[in-house]
Amino acid sequence: MTTEQEELAPFVDLDVVLDTRGQLLYIGKLKTAGEWFLELVEADVHDLAESRTSKELYVLEAAKFGVKKNRHSVHVRKVEVVSISRLSDVVIY
Repeated sequence: MTTEQEELAPFVDLDVVLDTRGQLLYIGKLKTAGEWFLELVEADVHDLAESRTSKELYVLEAAKFGVKKNRHSVHVRKVEVVSISRLSDVVIY
């Protein structure tokens, strides 16, 4: 049986998208995956409640044009994350 750390290892040092339960979307380089938090560096923390752009369009723009960094580092509670994907896995259409 694989551990959570082993499952997250392929994402470390890559730009990832963290979808959360709430209105926050995180895009950045996964630095560490701890017991309680995921740490992103050179990250974009985007509040969808304050945006006219959909989550999908925002992620697509990040994949096309790069991450709009507004944090050097951010720690995201793992219980808030519903999915993680590599930014390079976003299909650009």
